[in-house]
Parts: sequence; structure tokens; C-alpha cells
Amino acid sequence: MSSSVTRKAAWSDEPPRPADAPAEPRTPSVTPPDGPAAPPRRRRALLVRCVLAALSGVLLYLSFPPRPLWWLAPLALALLAGCLYGRRPRAGFGLGTLAGLGYLLPLLVWTGEEVGPVPWLALTFLEALFYGLTGLGIALVSRLRAWPVFAAAVWVAGEALRARAPFGGFPWGKLAFGQADGVFTPLAALGGTPLLSFGVALCGFGLYEALRIARRHPGRTTAALTALTVAAPIGAALAARPLVSDAAEDSTVVAAVIQGNVPRLGLDFNSQRRAVLDNHVKRTIQLAEDVKAGKAPKPDFVVWPENSSDLDPYAEPDAHAVIDEAVKAIGVPVAIGAVVAPETGPLRNTMILWDPVAGPTATYDKRKIQPFGERIPMRSFVRLFSSDVDRVRRDFGPGKDPGVFDMAGSGVGMVTCFEAAFDDAVRSTVRDGAQVIAVPSNNATFGRTQMTYQQLAMDRVRAVEHSRTVLVPVTSGVSAVIRPDGRIVSQTKMFTADALVAEIPLRSGRTPATVLGPLPEYALLLLAASGFGVLVARRIRARRAV
Repeated sequence: MSSSVTRKAAWSDEPPRPADAPAEPRTPSVTPPDGPAAPPRRRRALLVRCVLAALSGVLLYLSFPPRPLWWLAPLALALLAGCLYGRRPRAGFGLGTLAGLGYLLPLLVWTGEEVGPVPWLALTFLEALFYGLTGLGIALVSRLRAWPVFAAAVWVAGEALRARAPFGGFPWGKLAFGQADGVFTPLAALGGTPLLSFGVALCGFGLYEALRIARRHPGRTTAALTALTVAAPIGAALAARPLVSDAAEDSTVVAAVIQGNVPRLGLDFNSQRRAVLDNHVKRTIQLAEDVKAGKAPKPDFVVWPENSSDLDPYAEPDAHAVIDEAVKAIGVPVAIGAVVAPETGPLRNTMILWDPVAGPTATYDKRKIQPFGERIPMRSFVRLFSSDVDRVRRDFGPGKDPGVFDMAGSGVGMVTCFEAAFDDAVRSTVRDGAQVIAVPSNNATFGRTQMTYQQLAMDRVRAVEHSRTVLVPVTSGVSAVIRPDGRIVSQTKMFTADALVAEIPLRSGRTPATVLGPLPEYALLLLAASGFGVLVARRIRARRAV
């Protein structure tokens, strides 16, 4: 917006008026005939904006898996932009919060699958506040020239804040994670998930701005220039497509993932820990028999899911014995997901590299521990709302270092379940030498909800981001083999015992996203901050001019 726009336009609840617009006639001091009707009209307009903001959140939810409707995301953000454009900051916060509720209430309903609605609603309302802050920021920067660019950067800033606070952050539902099937996906290889989110947001906000200007000033070149904010991210994504490669750089290997299944759904599956372990042992031995019979190719290595052994094999001789039996039967290194219970200190969610000759060797302790799932912050306070916190009797503790196992000469990086949502957890594993990424997971707690498909889409984006095959072994499904270009080449059904065996490419090259690390996100945060800086400077100048 030009500096010639009045201060009233800069901070009022009305959209900014272009500098070349004709001056508005002075309003007579007498009350207009429709004065008493003005407040009802404003209330109706506010109600409409509230409904549309919530609807934009619902559309954003519908763009996420298992539905292949990724193209709804830019439309949802265009609708949200129409609600936020030119609004006051407090209105932006309220409308943004409503959009967050419309989005997160259905997206995160799986969090209450076994523990009731209180944790689900508490998490949703907390996370929706971050969307409120994002809406506030977008409302402010909508008063700037090229505001869609600043607004998209503000969206990334909101996601960055969610990924870090509180309790270590909760990045689930990041805009990028709904784009596994979309045209924007190659942006992940260029600048990671922050750039992918930025591209989708820029397209949505630019679409609204293009329509707004075209409606008010048909034929103006400004509309065509604004349309570039829609075309630019799509063009950048198409230009980045060569970065998305499926070719082997370091030969190929045959990998297997095991899905042993669980005895029953829900939280109580842990009460039959030995049955879960036996299921994975049995399915591995069956795979070994299929290999001997020529029904399946012999794998070079095998990956079990997270929590496939909730019995500590270091402390439980029986668990050690049956795992060793299965590994010896298949005759190749196996990564085992186990709960390790030291005599003192927190539990460890550990992946154990088990060799058929040497037994258990290297380990990896999960670094991103899920709050209110694997550990309970503020336990005594949270107990006031739900006694289910006491199901987690002993908290898990985080590991410190990335885990890359040498499995038959292949560098297999471990990214355990919830960690796949965090940029730094995946990136550090690839930088540490992972030629393949394994995401062992345990989704049995969440039954047949959409959580499994949301996580699978996240893993597909990670495959493109770092140009790595991603192996996804899950206790209850859906397990999958994902190629470096994000394609799922094989997957299991839910709650069935199965094994997937596939020849996969080994890759050691690094995408720009892997090399640049957090720099694209930092650059976008700086862009958002510069937008706010311009607004502050403008207000200071306006005050001095009085």
C-alpha cells in the first residue's frame, strides 16, 4: 500500500484504499436514514465472515489424506484471505482461531480415539490459538503492497511456532503434509516443508488478491501482475521436478518390513505385550520360510515396527530368545523396535540393530518424545481433567543422537513414528549418512482412524524432500514402501499380519533442502518480520506527522 494512503485506512477495520482512488465525499454530520440498521448489517457481515473462516478450515481439512483433494488447500486459503483482508488485528485473531478450529477439530479427532474427547478438544483449542496468531499477522500485513507474499511468510512463521512450542511442539497438520499428491510437492526438495507450505499459501492468498483486483479494476495490469503470485509457486515447483529422482545412486538392495499385527485395538493392546512380540516373530519366520520356498526374494535387511517388542530384550530372557530365533531364521540384520526399561531413569523407545550372529549391537533412542503420549508434562494438573494420564506410569526419555544403522552395507536411518513430523529429526538422520529412511511406527492406539493416512502422507513428503526411499513398518498398518519420488509401491491393509519385500534404490546425494537445512525457513521468518517492521515504521511516521 502506498504511503499516501491515510492513517485511518492503515489501522481501521476497512480494507486499504488505493492511492489513486477518488476521494470519498464527506459524510454529513446528521444521522443517515439507515443509521439504526447499520449495526445489524455489521453484525450480519461479521457472522458471515465467521462462518466463512470456519468453512475455510473445513476445506483445508478436506484437502488432507486419505482424500486426494490437495488442490482444495489453495482455495481454502483464498477463502480465509477474503475473511482476513483489511481486518483489525483482534478480528484477525478471532477469525484465524475459527479457521483453526474448523481445520483441527476433524483433523485431530483420532487423538481422542481411546481416551475420550477431553484430550482431543484441549489439544485442538490450544493449537487453534496458533492459527489465531497467524490470522492476526495476516490481517496486519494485508495492508502492505505485495501482501500475499508477506501473508504466506506469516503462515510459515505460525507453523514454525507450532513446531517448537509448547512442550517441544506439535507440527502435525503442517500445510506441506497435505500435498503428497500435489503439483507443489517438488518444492520440498528445494527448500523443505517450509518452502512447500509457503508455495501453497502464496498460491491461495495470491488467488484471492488477483480476483479482488480484477473485480475492482478490470483490465488493469495489476491484476495480471498479481496473478504471478499464483503462477510463481506452481512454476517453481515444476522447475524443481528434476530434483525428484527415483534412480539408484549406490546400487539397489532388497528390503523387508514386517507388520505382525496386534491382538486387539486401542490402548489395551499393551496388556498383551508378549502376543505383539510373538506376532512379529511368527511373521518374520514365515517370511524366512517363503524365502526358502522361493515364494519371496531374500531380503538384505528387515525392519520391525516401533514397539514390536514392548518387553525389554536386555532384561527379559524369553523376549531375547524369541527375537534371536526370528533373526537367525531370516539370516539378515533386523531392526527391532523395543521398550528398554533401565533400572533407574526414564524408559527408552529404542530401535535395536540385531545381527543373526552377533545378536543386539547398535541402538537408537527416539529423540522426539510425544507429550501426553510417551511422557506426561504437568502430570498432577492434567490428572484433574483425565485419569488416563496414569496409563503412562513411567515417562519415556529422549535420545540425543541420530541413528543410522549399517545393515548389510546400507545406511538405514531410524526416524521413529512421531519424529517424522519434525524437519530437524529427519534432516539430521540423512546428513548423518542415511541412504534409506525407516519410519517404524505404532498406530494401534488410534484404531482405524485417518491418523495412519495422515502420517503416511507425511512420510511421502519426506521421501521427496531428501530423495530417499522411506520404509514404514507399522504394528497394525498401514505399512508401506515409498520410493524417493514419493510413490507408494506397496502397502499393507490395516490390522492384518503381513510382510512387504521390495528392491529399493540406495541414494547418498543431497537435495538442496538437505544441504540448506533450516535456512529457507529462517529466510521466510525474516520476510514475515520485515513485513511487520514496515508496519511499525509506518505507524511511527504517522504519529510524528500529527
